[in-house]
Amino acid sequence: MNIVVLAGGNSTEREVSIVSGQGVCGALRERNHRAVLLDAYFGREKLDEDLFPAEYDIEKEAAWMKAKSQELEETMKSRKEFFGPYVLDICKAADIVFLALHGANGEDGKVQSVLDLMGIPYTGSGHLSSAMAMDKGITKMVFEAAGVPTPKGITLDKKTCTSKLSDYGMDFPVIVKPCCGGSSVGVCIARNQKEYEMALAEAFSYENEAVVEQFIQGREFSVAVVDGKAYPVIEIAPLEGFYDYKNKYQEGSCVETCPADISVNLTKEMQMYAEQGYKALHLEAYARLDFIMDDEGNMYCLEANTLPGMTPTSLIPQEAKVIGMSYPRLCEKLIEVSFNKYR
Repeated sequence: MNIVVLAGGNSTEREVSIVSGQGVCGALRERNHRAVLLDAYFGREKLDEDLFPAEYDIEKEAAWMKAKSQELEETMKSRKEFFGPYVLDICKAADIVFLALHGANGEDGKVQSVLDLMGIPYTGSGHLSSAMAMDKGITKMVFEAAGVPTPKGITLDKKTCTSKLSDYGMDFPVIVKPCCGGSSVGVCIARNQKEYEMALAEAFSYENEAVVEQFIQGREFSVAVVDGKAYPVIEIAPLEGFYDYKNKYQEGSCVETCPADISVNLTKEMQMYAEQGYKALHLEAYARLDFIMDDEGNMYCLEANTLPGMTPTSLIPQEAKVIGMSYPRLCEKLIEVSFNKYR
């Protein structure tokens, strides 16, 4: 197939997206697909005659995208539109677009809406479920309504909220995070009033809404759900702190164990809640749901990621490996299940 791997973008997770896109593009090429890597925000400097060449230098394209990152801040000041030159033209020529974008303007349903309107097939969930899952406040309400356990929490508006935690019936410690952020950017633990005020300022520096939820001390897990079925549970044990941006992407910061060293019953329960959360948010094709479990075995679903990291060492590829699925085959599988939306 002719496949566009759409990556980059203009979110705080641009660099992670480029790494995911490079990995996916290489894997699909390994499976004999004519995949090309395309920067959603910077596009192409010219439209080549052969959009999906047999011979293609992925590393060169990724290096160009990383170099363009230096221009991102200045470009965003002067340019209003999201899509770069020729992006939609190339996407229209593809059999499918593999979305390797992360964060805002990619994972929040906006790109999906444009592709839907243009009749361009793409991987992952549709625009509505993507938007719901991106908003942690809405996700929490959906989980509560569907009976999926999730930590107690509230959504605060920058203009109207107070800095007194007790006003909301909560006690320290709490987790404070931007409402629609990803990769744990801007996420802080607050154990006292001073830390809470600093955490709110950090979250509000990214957007005007923040989610504050009760901090749960425990072990961290993740479960991929592909085509509605849960994959093996993976445990993530940071060597220091919690599973924040640094620990997610700095090599050697975490010990990742798959399948997780928990009982069969706890495994089945977590997989059940992952599937329920996936269904409640009306997700499609694939997603990754993150959990924390306390010492008594009580588990809480924290959020759903509709476009999770897809580097060869990311969490979903590790889970797939346990069931005998290689990284290139997984990339193909995600395309196959995504086509179900269009049948």
